[in-house]
Amino acid sequence: MKHNFRINSWTDKDVEAHWDRVASIYIAENHKVKDTHDQRFKRMLELLPPLPEGSEVLNITSRDGEAAVYIERARPGVKVLNAEISAGLMQEAHRLWPGIRQVKIETYSLLPFADKSFDAIVSLETLEHAAEPVRFLQELYRVAKPGATLVLSCPPATSEWPYRIYTTLFGGHGEGPHRFPSSKEVKQMMKEAGWLLQHHEGTLLLPVGPNFLKNWAEWLIRKLQRTFISELGIRQFYVAKKENKY
Repeated sequence: MKHNFRINSWTDKDVEAHWDRVASIYIAENHKVKDTHDQRFKRMLELLPPLPEGSEVLNITSRDGEAAVYIERARPGVKVLNAEISAGLMQEAHRLWPGIRQVKIETYSLLPFADKSFDAIVSLETLEHAAEPVRFLQELYRVAKPGATLVLSCPPATSEWPYRIYTTLFGGHGEGPHRFPSSKEVKQMMKEAGWLLQHHEGTLLLPVGPNFLKNWAEWLIRKLQRTFISELGIRQFYVAKKENKY
């Protein structure tokens, strides 16, 4: 299917190479900003709808597998399959969680799963790395069962300069090849891929600093959803659904 969104200048292999390079420091660097890092998992759980026992959830891309741990501890009986493009990060996940269910993917544009395989999909901070983001969303749609929910997070375009400043001052594992899209663009891409958007919110207006300031900033951004202030939150969440008839 043709679309109006440009294909990015890198390949998925470039993304894979970046995460392989930083796999050994990935966990340690995230622990330096653990509250901010773990917010993705906590809010994802709040946005994920109830799932019956035996439901199959796809976690893509899974990095060190922590999202799966959050889901399986909170939702006993739900099974999570972790899909990751970096073999290095898969090794880190196995070291942390022996026996974790993982599948290596080669590209975001063609996933190694059958049609209508998953009851829900979690995609945290992955869309911005895909060489073909619309194609990635179409693949997620293909492997989702009718009625399945997608919970997706992605930094907005306004996060690019804060990201550059942070990495210049503090280092970290970096993001590698990426393009942070505006929330408007994400919504357009989701629509083109077939997903029905149910909810969107900006979060993490102040990702670092004293807790009282971070908590005040989250109160403020909750009050100012659907304004430009919401777009300043460095982690945007989207909840979408696949129609039952497909």
